[in-house]
Amino acid sequence: MKRLHTALLVSGVAFLTYLVWTVGGGELWGQLRSLGWGVVPLVLLEGAANVAHTVGWRWCLDSRYRSISLVLLFRMAMAGFAINYLTPSASLGGEVTKAAWLASRCKGIDAASSVVLDKLCLAFAHLLCVVAGSLIVLSCVKLPPAFSAAMLLGTVALASGIVGFMLIQKHGKLGSIIRWLAGRRIGGRGLENLAEKVSAVDETLMTIYRERPLDLLWSIGWHLLGHLVAIVQVWLFFYLLEQAVPLTGIISAGFLGLWFDLFTFAIPLNLGTLEGSRIVALKAVGASALVGMTYGLAIRIALLFWAAFGLVSYGFFIWAKRKNKASAPWVDRAVDVRRQAQFGKPDSAR
Repeated sequence: MKRLHTALLVSGVAFLTYLVWTVGGGELWGQLRSLGWGVVPLVLLEGAANVAHTVGWRWCLDSRYRSISLVLLFRMAMAGFAINYLTPSASLGGEVTKAAWLASRCKGIDAASSVVLDKLCLAFAHLLCVVAGSLIVLSCVKLPPAFSAAMLLGTVALASGIVGFMLIQKHGKLGSIIRWLAGRRIGGRGLENLAEKVSAVDETLMTIYRERPLDLLWSIGWHLLGHLVAIVQVWLFFYLLEQAVPLTGIISAGFLGLWFDLFTFAIPLNLGTLEGSRIVALKAVGASALVGMTYGLAIRIALLFWAAFGLVSYGFFIWAKRKNKASAPWVDRAVDVRRQAQFGKPDSAR
């Protein structure tokens, strides 16, 4: 797996270098300079999308924990995003981080279930965008027949996979393979412990699907809102460049970008694929390759900014955890002294 990620990373770097060489480094720099401070609202829009996705995650939490600070939850979400975006973890390492930090801050919360459920709601909202976008793009934009066929077949395949995963969650079959192996004494005690944990997650997920369907709809709705920010970013980009593009073209370009993102999530940093996909998306609505490349780099700047924010948040969480560990012996000592004053002897002497 590491070799695969390394190969993807190297391929991405090579492809990005090729794109810059093809478009022209000087022309690209000039186009980015023409945006100027216009990059800032693009970055802020990306932040607004991340806030919407965080609210979507919040709806996956049990109602008892939904009062958790949105700022704190946002920092956790950004820490997970940074790990997903900057490391070759195929969008899994960040989810583990989010669950771990949430569990450490909210004792008793089923953090793993909320993260798994949120991942599905995020993907389902993305799928809705892709399905709707495919219908709009195929009806409004003239694409090569081969690309249109690939877009249609790819959308159907993704829809089947996401809906299938939803059904697996709904019926508590997420850990069925692990339980089957553990039942045959394969994997030892470690796999048995894992089977118990996954079974607990399955039970929680089945309960949520049965008792909180409205919460899931709210989560999908907020994630849908976060994804649709991409269309606003396309509009703003063309507005900053003072280029007139029909509304159907802006919507089509936004949906095409989302379609490519759904297929390239496993590539570290989306190297090459982000810029390349935006070239294709914007060329499909009449823009030049230079404009598409500029848009891709502007979005990359926004993503890197929030990834840096996530890394800072991650570092702060680690620092706070170490600080709490360092102060724990003093807290235990203070408790021991109070108990000694009440009962006449410390806990260690009992």
